[in-house]
Amino acid sequence: METRAGDPGAFAHFDLSRVDSPAFVVDAAKLRANLTVLADVRDRAGIKVLAALKAFSMWKVAPIVGEYLDGVCTSGLWEALLAAEHYQGEIATYCAAYKAEDLPEICRLSDHVIFNSPDQIARFAPLIEQARQRGDAFDIGLRINPLHAEGEVPKYDPCAPHSRLGFPVDQLTDSQMAGVTGLHFHTLCEQDFEPLERTWQALLPRIARFLPQLEWLNFGGGHHITRADYQRDQLVDFLKAVKAQTGCEIYLEPGEAVALDAGILVGTVLDRHWNGMPIGITDISATCHMPDVIEAPYRPAMLGELPPLDTETDEGAGGAVRLGGPSCLAGDVIGDYRFASGPEVGQRFAFLDQAHYSMVKTTTFNGVPLPSIWLWDSATDELACVRRFGYEDFRNRLS
Repeated sequence: METRAGDPGAFAHFDLSRVDSPAFVVDAAKLRANLTVLADVRDRAGIKVLAALKAFSMWKVAPIVGEYLDGVCTSGLWEALLAAEHYQGEIATYCAAYKAEDLPEICRLSDHVIFNSPDQIARFAPLIEQARQRGDAFDIGLRINPLHAEGEVPKYDPCAPHSRLGFPVDQLTDSQMAGVTGLHFHTLCEQDFEPLERTWQALLPRIARFLPQLEWLNFGGGHHITRADYQRDQLVDFLKAVKAQTGCEIYLEPGEAVALDAGILVGTVLDRHWNGMPIGITDISATCHMPDVIEAPYRPAMLGELPPLDTETDEGAGGAVRLGGPSCLAGDVIGDYRFASGPEVGQRFAFLDQAHYSMVKTTTFNGVPLPSIWLWDSATDELACVRRFGYEDFRNRLS
């Protein structure tokens, strides 16, 4: 999978020695720039935009997000609690399957409770009624599977065959829609406007009969709206047309677009050796710090890397160095990179576009330390350490 992000922006001039290693560094100025773009789309289209906490939940910058967007979307009880504690605006919660013991608190915290199947709505009808009798104000949504695949990688495609995400729209009946006032679908991953338009064209005939009872439609996330070449004017026109056509409030839930190119992951070369090609061991671990490198898989862009050579036969010719982490996992390999110089043991480097997903997915497998988290404002050069993690963080999640 080829990421279409990786613009260094102001990080091209950032001194990597100013922070710990490893460390995530988030640029508040770039974050504001992304949010400005999203708010502009929201205002021109007359819709609502929620930030997806599953992608970027650095609550230190929640006040910044709140200045621009209408709220957040969450994936269960813990994210809903985080949203209520730190974020402003609406809370839309969707989970592939709720636990009965979590649902009362989710109903209390959320403005929209979105279920994955009509069966769960029916099963939890007593809990929903009890919550409403307590005075909790929320509506009920249903995630549907449009049965229209647009994803490049099947494991990231919610519409892949036999997907567990969303109720197949061709099975939806009138009785199953009783009490449902919103429909949610999510089909995209790092994609442009056209896949969204195609999805809607495929979906509309299948939900047209339900539109009179609906108050909102949520088009999910995966929209790369803040990428420079995204077709934002076309998106605005499309959203305005859908809103007029359906009479519904329209929601988007960007996650990656909120923090696109707003963060780097700084690391250090710990050791080098030769095994048919140069090998570099770093304090950044693919499996612990950037698991999508293995899961997608994809190759993250590196700050200041040189373009690949046609032939990379030996170290002296400026060939690629294979970088990997310190863990015992044989597959803890990040990729092959050409450095402008070196790299020497002790040399700093950084991977681009790491604010979203990487930060929320980190683990301490093998006792590998977690990266610290820093907030930098490239407009003022103000830099602060938000969080450092120690041995206790590793120990306390074990028994």
